[in-house]
Amino acid sequence: MLLEIGIGLAAGFVIYLLINGINVLPLIVMLVFAYILYNFLDKNNFLKNNSKVIVGDNNITFDQIGGQDVAKNELREALDFIRNYDEVKKMGIRPLKGILLTGAPGTGKTLMAKAATSYIDSVFVSASGSEFIEMYAGVGAQRVRQLFESARNMARKMSKKHGVVFIDEIEVIAGTRGKHTSHLEYDQTLNQLLVEMDGISSNEDVNILVIAATNRPDILDPAILRPGRFDRVVRVDLPDKDGRLEILKLHTKDKPLADNVDLEQIAKETFGFSGAHLENLCNEAAILAMRAKEDKIHQTHFIEAIDKVIMGEKLSRKPTDEERKRIAVHECGHALISERFNPNSVSTITITSRGQALGYMRQKSEDDIYLYTKQYLESQIAVALAGATAEEIVLGNSSTGAANDFEQAVNLAKRMIFSGMSELGVVDRDSIPPEELHKEISNIVTSQKNHVFNLLKENEDVLQKISEYLIENEKIDGDTFRNYLKDFRAA
Repeated sequence: MLLEIGIGLAAGFVIYLLINGINVLPLIVMLVFAYILYNFLDKNNFLKNNSKVIVGDNNITFDQIGGQDVAKNELREALDFIRNYDEVKKMGIRPLKGILLTGAPGTGKTLMAKAATSYIDSVFVSASGSEFIEMYAGVGAQRVRQLFESARNMARKMSKKHGVVFIDEIEVIAGTRGKHTSHLEYDQTLNQLLVEMDGISSNEDVNILVIAATNRPDILDPAILRPGRFDRVVRVDLPDKDGRLEILKLHTKDKPLADNVDLEQIAKETFGFSGAHLENLCNEAAILAMRAKEDKIHQTHFIEAIDKVIMGEKLSRKPTDEERKRIAVHECGHALISERFNPNSVSTITITSRGQALGYMRQKSEDDIYLYTKQYLESQIAVALAGATAEEIVLGNSSTGAANDFEQAVNLAKRMIFSGMSELGVVDRDSIPPEELHKEISNIVTSQKNHVFNLLKENEDVLQKISEYLIENEKIDGDTFRNYLKDFRAA
């Protein structure tokens, strides 16, 4: 409002001068220059214009973060040096300058930073690494200074001894110096961050702790990782089965669950899910229950939600009857070989289209697996090849639907080779000749395909019967599949 009034008064004044025959060109040039300068300074006022910066207290605690007991304990131990600052100072221990949180996206790094703020009773100032870089030289360094100064001012205003500066995606400004040859803006920004963390420009009345998060610690500049800057590196990994169960309990405590909901079973079937995935899973299950006009969320809603989170929403496209038969044969081939090598591993088989998949077979494991044996990798190659092989046996040829399966089989074969599990023995990934690598991959894949062909050929009647059942019902859960398989063989 004031800006419009000012523009109106200025325009009226210029018209008045023109009427009186006064040259107004110098005045107009000065006004335009002042307007441009005002906007430039205003845009570079980081804390005033950037709405993503959060300043103040928060109510997030470590108890609200599930599935990260190791990371929480390690972070709490580091924060105790700041929480018990007076005792630590008597022992001559310097306060921590920085804590780096590393891990996959969605594992709770930002929540950990906010919980750390509550734990040590401090203010919290947050920004993303991408917000520091612009085309103007020196802007990034200025914004780093403003961020730290804001934390100090807020701490003084709220009578607190500590302030936390949280920088997400720190790899944007803290990557290895010298790689940006076009200009030095990235390097200047990092240099200013190093100066602030060293405490050269800081006051003793407020202790600033820098908490940063990244999923690319490999590209960070060595200068920022040295002791005295980031004193602790805390890994925030994907949760294990117990961790996933704890997260599921946290996200379902305010949701109406039916008596048949088995969160432990859901935790088993969500290997590789992050905390963000699990929160989305619970939300999608609730949405599915609401769509079905149910008062409570049932186990079937959670199972459906798992498929949705992994594969995407159901598609409206309808394959032809011939394609449906081919998809059913393909997925049943995967399921039979999976069950043959890893009993009780099949969770769901469906010919319903989701995302890029016309159908799929989802596996589960009783326990999380982190180390893979040669036998396990060979079994997974066999499962990947089983779909196309089943098509060849029942329908006489395969289709383009097996392209991703073949890619997965090749990647697993490479993993075997580079882990010293092939006939080549221990090899160097970078120096092995491409011809030898291709030949060994072909040998591994061909061997498993022949094995799969023999197994499916012996059970061709089972394969056809279960395919027909799948075409009729569109989806089979793992228990139904195993019962049907058991009944058929008993007959």
